[in-house]
Amino acid sequence: MQHEELIKLINNEELEVVELPMEGRIKGLYADNIIAINKNLNTTTEKVCVLAEELGHYYTSAGDILDQSKLENRKQEKRARRWAVDKLIRVEDFIDAFKAGVQNRSELAEFLDVSENFIEIALDHFKGIYGYSHTIGEYTICFDPLIVYRSFE
Repeated sequence: MQHEELIKLINNEELEVVELPMEGRIKGLYADNIIAINKNLNTTTEKVCVLAEELGHYYTSAGDILDQSKLENRKQEKRARRWAVDKLIRVEDFIDAFKAGVQNRSELAEFLDVSENFIEIALDHFKGIYGYSHTIGEYTICFDPLIVYRSFE
C-alpha cells in the first residue's frame, strides 16, 4: 500500500492530516482524528512511513502513549509499527528486490519506497513472525542479517 492508498484510508475514516514543525525526535503524532506529521522530515518517503505508523495508532492504540517508560505504551507503539509494516511491505517484497538485483539497504529502501529506518522496523517485525528466516518456494529470506538466496535443488 502506498501513499495514495493511505490517503484513501484517511479520507474513508474522516481523519485530518497536518504538517507541523515538531521539536526533538518526534516524527508524528495521532490524537482525536488528527494525524500530525513533522514538517521538517527530509523526504516524502519518510513522511509516508510516519503517516502509516500514525494510521496504525488510529487503528490499534488507545489513550496517551507518549510515556514510553510504561510497558503498555511500548506495546501499543509496537502494534502501530507492525500495522504500518503490514500496509507498506510484504515479506515477498524482499524476494522481488533480490530478483531485481538490489545490492544494499539504500537500494532496498528505494526499491520498496520506504525509509532505511523503516526497513529495520520491517525486518524486526518479520523476524518476530517467522524467526530468523522464512522460505517461500525456492527462496529463503534471512532477516538478521538480511540475506535472500535461491536454493538449487
